[in-house]
Amino acid sequence: MKILFAHGLEGSPNGSKPTWMKESLGWEIICPEMSKNGWTIADQTEVIAEAISKNEDIDVIMGSSYGGLAIANASQRFAERDLRLVLLAPALGLAENFRSIAGEEGLIEWENTGSRQYFHHGFGHEVEFGWDFITSADEMSWPNLHHPTIILHGSQDDIVPIESSRKVSESNELVEIIEVEDGHRLADSLHFIPLAVQRVLSR
Repeated sequence: MKILFAHGLEGSPNGSKPTWMKESLGWEIICPEMSKNGWTIADQTEVIAEAISKNEDIDVIMGSSYGGLAIANASQRFAERDLRLVLLAPALGLAENFRSIAGEEGLIEWENTGSRQYFHHGFGHEVEFGWDFITSADEMSWPNLHHPTIILHGSQDDIVPIESSRKVSESNELVEIIEVEDGHRLADSLHFIPLAVQRVLSR
């Protein structure tokens, strides 16, 4: 099994999910450094679009949270290819979520100064998000999915509401959701990943 994996905003190519799939399942995992072009969803979508172009033999494209949103956006450019997507708590509704976190005053300051500090738990220090983080998210928070897609989402997710994934699955017959009793990181639900992959490959 060959998987192209997009890690989350605070994840890394050596994170828990790609490592678990390699070590426990023996799958071949291609996992690029998602922030190599920058932090906006447009930047990270380009990373995935490039990886899709370079790898014709991928079985499944999978992404976690922010990476899941990047995959959903990148896949729109490859409507003619027979792709299969598995999205793990994808960051659908990104713009709404970040606007809510920042608040009205925070957004005004962010736009006026052109940047906002964000504590990156994976790096252990703050990184700078430009205002283009929001303008990009405004355009790319709800991509149209053109390929068979399985979403795995935790009902107790307090980062990305499960309602966002439900909304997409209810409006698109290509999308199916598997709901699990778990939080955003899906730490107790990794064993559902092979099921999601099996299901999407059978569609």
